Amino acid sequence: MKLVVGLGNPGPQYTETRHNVGFRVAERFAERCSIALDEERFDGRFGIGAIASGDGGGIAVAVLEPLNFMNRSGAAVVRAVRGLPIEEAGDLLVVFDDVDLPTGRLRLRPEGGSGGHRGLADVIEALGRSDFPRLRFGVGRPAGPIDTAEWVLAPFSAEESGHVQRRVEVAVDAIETSLREGVVAAMNRFNADPGSESSSG
Repeated sequence: MKLVVGLGNPGPQYTETRHNVGFRVAERFAERCSIALDEERFDGRFGIGAIASGDGGGIAVAVLEPLNFMNRSGAAVVRAVRGLPIEEAGDLLVVFDDVDLPTGRLRLRPEGGSGGHRGLADVIEALGRSDFPRLRFGVGRPAGPIDTAEWVLAPFSAEESGHVQRRVEVAVDAIETSLREGVVAAMNRFNADPGSESSSG
């Protein structure tokens, strides 16, 4: 089984913020794959389904949105990994925002450090390992004298919204490719400038 985890903060006041783009991508992935996030398990919103594999079979996939707040996401991820038939670290994929990437830019990696992202850092600490795939979704840095924490807890601007929505679709394409063909194939296809990939949905 594969597990896709989107990181964000619970509550309607955070729904449209930059920091919740991980939730947004996970929700769109679940929607495209007809996975209902209607269970409360592992301290989060949870659902199980499947996507078609390249050989005509199916790949079991679970989707989790931890509801412990971003900086305490690790506990939920550990519960899910221990409670599901996850065979190896490569079966986990975590999606989250990144201020060091331009808005909409995607960066998929098979492993690595937290890069200063507190949500990912908590996941790494809780799991006791960092050799799992992660998909960073760029939210950019503020142009003016705005605190980074304030920036990520603000919504995307009206000018950004259309671009972000298109890139969410591409992020879902990247997740599907990673699950079907492997992280390296997805990296080669999607770790590029915004607008260079086409979306299937």
